[in-house]
Amino acid sequence: MTAPIPQRVVVAPDKFKGSLTAVEAAEAIGAGVRDALPDADVALCPVADGGEGTLDVLLAAGGSRVDRRVSGPLSDPVDAWYVMLDGTAYVESARACGIEHVTPSPDVALAAHTHGVGELIADALRRGARQIVLTVGGTASTDGGSGMLQALGARLTDSTGNPVGLGGGALADVVSVDLTETRALLGDARVRVATDVTNPLHGPDGAAAVFGPQKGAGPAEVSTLRAHLERWAEALGFTDRTSAGAGGGISGGAMAALGASAESGFDLVVELTGVADAIVGADLVITGEGSLDAQSLAGKAPAGIAAIARRHGARVAAIAGRVALPSEELTAAGITAAVALADHAPSVEVAVRDAAALLRRHSADLARSG
Repeated sequence: MTAPIPQRVVVAPDKFKGSLTAVEAAEAIGAGVRDALPDADVALCPVADGGEGTLDVLLAAGGSRVDRRVSGPLSDPVDAWYVMLDGTAYVESARACGIEHVTPSPDVALAAHTHGVGELIADALRRGARQIVLTVGGTASTDGGSGMLQALGARLTDSTGNPVGLGGGALADVVSVDLTETRALLGDARVRVATDVTNPLHGPDGAAAVFGPQKGAGPAEVSTLRAHLERWAEALGFTDRTSAGAGGGISGGAMAALGASAESGFDLVVELTGVADAIVGADLVITGEGSLDAQSLAGKAPAGIAAIARRHGARVAAIAGRVALPSEELTAAGITAAVALADHAPSVEVAVRDAAALLRRHSADLARSG
């Protein structure tokens, strides 16, 4: 039996990493849907999971971009930006201290810090932000957010009362933390950390042990950073908890000193962009991302969009650079049709280069088939 022709279609992809932003992907898919169904009501709702690309989605939702030059992960200046929308500042940690700013090595793993993240937050607070939403993925640092707090006025001292330096490697000396200036600057502003990482701050499943090697830490540096994060938690009077290890411990520092809550990045983006409301009454929802794989089912945008659509009785189709899930897993997630661009290009390189054109062509096919 042929599915009825969709009258209302919601287009809600995440980014196609290395190729298209979520906004660009939505525009290409939307063009394909309109090619196939010129009379349909098509809503473009690009989404993100709280990681890389979230700021682009928030700009598309009406936010304003604020550019700042701040300290990078090794103190060299970097150009960064955040988004202001309705009194909330959305700060992507990686803009200031992302791993792309360094060449990972053992020395870098110990030295990298989050001071620039704090500079962005401080700027937003001085501009009147009433809420900070902090995304924490992709950082070069494992400093427990100590650099961020120093930029916000925290005073970290050693046993002799001297200031403690920047980076996770410097936390061996921290004994006390004075947050008087930090809390005065924060005032009544609320801080929310967007992350789907559940690792604690320290210990065998903590920030250093699990993510340190990705940042250049060898076994010796991992051991050092683990011990330093324990010392940091003790100085803060912080009882470790779920998600505190996200972003090299930025999440834990924000929890301990800024009263932050850790929340699903995808859920926050859904709340802020209104995509759930857009799906109400839709016949077809088209989602997607660069790689539709096992990670997509664990808190990523396509599975989240499919779950929302299923609650409202809308059919869901997915289009991705590659699809690495069997049909039964896609069906269980509520996705009834899936297309991989890599299957329709002579090479992966061509699929990446021509992603927009391929998305337009094959989303038209998905729309026609309902």
